[in-house]
Amino acid sequence: MKKCWLLVGLLGLAGCQNMEAVSPWVDVGNQIAKNAGYDTDSRLARGVKDVLNTSTDRASAQLSQTGAFHLQLPAAARPVADSLRQFGFGSYVDQLETAMNRGAEQAVAEAAPVFKQAITGMTVTDALGIVRGGNTAATDYFRGQTESALRQRYQPIVEANLRKTGFYDQYKSMLAVYDKLPIANKPNMDLERYVVDSSMTTLFSRIGQEEALIRKDPVARGSVLIGQVFGPGQG
Repeated sequence: MKKCWLLVGLLGLAGCQNMEAVSPWVDVGNQIAKNAGYDTDSRLARGVKDVLNTSTDRASAQLSQTGAFHLQLPAAARPVADSLRQFGFGSYVDQLETAMNRGAEQAVAEAAPVFKQAITGMTVTDALGIVRGGNTAATDYFRGQTESALRQRYQPIVEANLRKTGFYDQYKSMLAVYDKLPIANKPNMDLERYVVDSSMTTLFSRIGQEEALIRKDPVARGSVLIGQVFGPGQG
C-alpha cells in the first residue's frame, strides 16, 4: 500500500507549474514504480488520452454550436464590403459572413473522428513527452498530428456553405483575376482558406484553454486518473 501512495505522489508531481523542473522526478518515480512491478508508463498514457478526449470533446461541442463563431471578412476585403454597404448591397456581405460562420461551426463538428483516431494512435512515448511538457504540450502534439487531416475535412464544408450564398462562382472568378494582377504584397483574399485558418486557430486555442483548466483542477475538470497524472503536486 505504501508503494501505491508513493506512486500516486510521484505522478502528482507532474502537475507542478514548472513541468521542466519536475521532469526528472517523473522519470525517477517511473523507474521506482517499475522496479516495484507497476506499469506506470501505461497509466500515464491513459491519463494523457483522457486529457485529450476531455479537452477536444468540450472544445468541439462548444464551437460547433450555432453562433459560436463571429468571423468577419478579412481586413483586405473590408473596403470592398464597406463600399457595398454604402450602395445598398449590405445584404450580400451579411450572407457571405453568415456562410463563413456556419461553415466554421459545421467543420468543427466534423473534427471528432480525426481527434479520436489521433488519440487511439498515440504511443506511450508520445504520452510521456506530453507529461514532461508545458501547459499546452498535449494541444501542441495534437495539432501536429491532426492539422493536415482537419484541413482536408474543413475545405469542402466551408466551400459548400459559401456556395449557398448564390454567388460563389462569381467570387472564384474574381479571385482568379485578382491573383493574376501584378501587385506586390497582395493581401490574401481567399475566403475559403481564411475561414479554414481562422476556425482551426480558434479550435486549437480552445483546446489549449481546456487543457490548461484540466491541469489546474484535474479532478473537477476530468477524472481521478487525470488528477493522478496532472494534478497539483507537492512541488
